[in-house]
Amino acid sequence: MSALLRRQFLVTEEHVAKLEDLSSEEGVSATEIVRRAIDAYHTSGDDAELERLVDMMADSVHEAVKEVRAARKLVRKANKDYGKVA
Repeated sequence: MSALLRRQFLVTEEHVAKLEDLSSEEGVSATEIVRRAIDAYHTSGDDAELERLVDMMADSVHEAVKEVRAARKLVRKANKDYGKVA
């Protein structure tokens, strides 16, 4: 772990209340909540990988939708043809 540095920041009373609530809910110090928030906010190289994976998933879903639509079309045609035979 890196050395801890003391910093002072100005926040509203509402922010302090939210920070205290989060701290109580999570069972950690308010400082830990601030650290977590900073870590969550900071973008990293991992974000590019996540974006690539999300794009891949979106492409896969798009392909799946196309295939389901094509399959439904075939089923409708088969049902229609079956109705003509029966």
